[in-house]
Amino acid sequence: MNMVTFCTPSLALIVFLIGFALLVPSSNSQNSPQDYLNAHNVARLQVGVANISWDSTVEASAKTYANSRISDCNLVHSDNSYGENLAKGGGSFTGTAAVNLWVAEKPYYNYTTNTCVGGQCLHYTQVVWRNSVRLGCARVQCTNGWWFVKLQL
Repeated sequence: MNMVTFCTPSLALIVFLIGFALLVPSSNSQNSPQDYLNAHNVARLQVGVANISWDSTVEASAKTYANSRISDCNLVHSDNSYGENLAKGGGSFTGTAAVNLWVAEKPYYNYTTNTCVGGQCLHYTQVVWRNSVRLGCARVQCTNGWWFVKLQL
């Protein structure tokens, strides 16, 4: 059964993000719009960037694209005018876990030169991009059982 979800319990899960894997603890609720916002705004606060707000139009676009990936769960970027991050993971991979993966790229960002070490911080820069003011995310379960998460801002 395919579904869009905002709440799934789990003790632990394995996360895969473009060939990157790690064990991430999960809680009962980390998929609501407020959970996505909180994870983004904590990272933004750390670098002095204003909070971002939820946008249902951006969310609808993210859901449409996420639903189009249900059959293959491939991390293929969409062709639209929004900035985006994609992630997928097994178990009950949460939206918050996806955001935490992107934020974990922070050590690879050089603030002085505004560059990424080896291109390994581009997801992080989307999260803290100063000009972003609206956010919409979607999480769907693919036919292979994996979870696909799409952030748009």
